[in-house]
Amino acid sequence: MQIKYVCPFWGQEGSSPLTFITKVKDSGYEAIEMNIPQEKTFEEELKKLIPKSNLDFIGQQWLEPRNESVNSYIQRLEKRLYKLAEFNPIFINSHTGRDFYSFDENSKILERIFQFEEETEIPVYHETHRGRFNYCARAYDNFQKVFPSLKLTADFTHWTVVSETLLHDQQESLNTAIANSYYFHARVADTQRSQIYDPFTSENELYLSTFLKWWEKILQTAKQNGKKNFYICPEFGPAPYMQTISNSSQPVVDQWELNIEMMKYLKKKFTNTIL
Repeated sequence: MQIKYVCPFWGQEGSSPLTFITKVKDSGYEAIEMNIPQEKTFEEELKKLIPKSNLDFIGQQWLEPRNESVNSYIQRLEKRLYKLAEFNPIFINSHTGRDFYSFDENSKILERIFQFEEETEIPVYHETHRGRFNYCARAYDNFQKVFPSLKLTADFTHWTVVSETLLHDQQESLNTAIANSYYFHARVADTQRSQIYDPFTSENELYLSTFLKWWEKILQTAKQNGKKNFYICPEFGPAPYMQTISNSSQPVVDQWELNIEMMKYLKKKFTNTIL
């Protein structure tokens, strides 16, 4: 199984497609994940560059939060998904539903996405994320029992913050999620923050080792299932997601460099996993 590393567009907003893609390739990534800006010139340039870049493209489905009915949400969701389909993504990473919608309402959203997958043959992976239908391990587990074909983007940083634990008390739900994770965001959190800015210090050893074990299990499962390629996105975020220096908007570390450092670290760690 080959592991491919993905560069997030998050934090690079304002860059042109050419500038971003050039920077990505120079840094050693093999793919990009992007919530495409809704700007015609940007879209046209990106469509021309992706086929020439030799980078795999992952679409990100994210909708601005609104006070709206589930039917209104689905209308916006449909528009976004079909727009992303125009860029021929290998899959779409979706921020799906809302935590305050009922089970039935979120189920209606999922059923529409399943229909989209059938129509386009584009897989959709649902990111484990605060504020979404799968905002915590147990909430996800309830949906998985009804929809066994649910495929996840594992970002367990959100679950550790929501539960304020390292999920040791929710092992069964966590194991189910690991078994159904097709992609993951390689960011490290503790039980109070969804991002620690330096995962490689001794004080954060517990958190890094915990997330690393989860990621290794995801890769081992994917390999056992015969997956040929697996995508990993180092996804430490920019300010204000990134902690800033007091009385300033200056991030304590450089987001771009931290993600590259994580990519290099994982390339060494996962060598044996893919043999």
